[in-house]
Amino acid sequence: MIYRGTLDAAAAPLAASAVGAVATADAHVPEAVALDAGLACSGGATLLGHPLPAVPAAALGEALEQGVPAALVSTVAGTGALVLTGSDLTSAHGGLGTPELDDAAAEAARGLLRRGATVTERVDAGGAELLLDLWVPVPSVLVAGAGAIGEALVAQAALLGWAARTETELEPVRAAVAAFTDADVLVLLDHAPRFDAVLVEGVRHGRGFLGALGSRRTQNARRGRLLAAGLTADELARIHGPVGLDLGARTPAETAVSIVAQVIAARAGRAGSALGTTDGRIGG
Repeated sequence: MIYRGTLDAAAAPLAASAVGAVATADAHVPEAVALDAGLACSGGATLLGHPLPAVPAAALGEALEQGVPAALVSTVAGTGALVLTGSDLTSAHGGLGTPELDDAAAEAARGLLRRGATVTERVDAGGAELLLDLWVPVPSVLVAGAGAIGEALVAQAALLGWAARTETELEPVRAAVAAFTDADVLVLLDHAPRFDAVLVEGVRHGRGFLGALGSRRTQNARRGRLLAAGLTADELARIHGPVGLDLGARTPAETAVSIVAQVIAARAGRAGSALGTTDGRIGG
């Protein structure tokens, strides 16, 4: 949606007309329509539609489907398009005309990625004005099992702007994990052996963060069952168990913080170490 859907009526025919060539359209949002949509006031925009070659288009579609960050960068004239995908936007498809401009655009996109939010901006990079659309998937947490820690997790996810839900039955959990993207998170609270199937299938599905709560004894017992079920040691390493960073958490709320902290670190490719002991960039 553009401006909460207020310009969609203008954008749809523009997109259809721009399949074969670059096209633009000026669109205006009346005051009443803007206020009904929750915008502060009326306004307008110049919309740009341009064809996207097959390879960049496929890469962009795959990234969005799999729940990984993606960026589409184009010149303001629509004469070039660069698609960047991956957790650090390191995979490039297409181009803007020169390697130098592609590098500048990629650096600008990664700078926006460090903010951690989906955004559309005009940026100056490499001496050119560019249009940059960045999509950052929002984690969706599935809590499998009931209890105070699960309730605290749902509350903590809400504070971060993440989606979260709780399931206590096996089949809904299995179905959800089978459809996981890289942005999805499983926190298994239920220690019942019947939920081992969720972890086996989740590992083999290969997407998302898989975490399991439990004492060392519970983890060892689960590990033995999963090995007997056919998982290898390397596959078991994909399961975060006991889930959470070592923060000394004692209460359900503190445990929830330790779990989401590990999710954030895993998504960023970080170890979750104290900032004072590291030399890397602070804040992403």
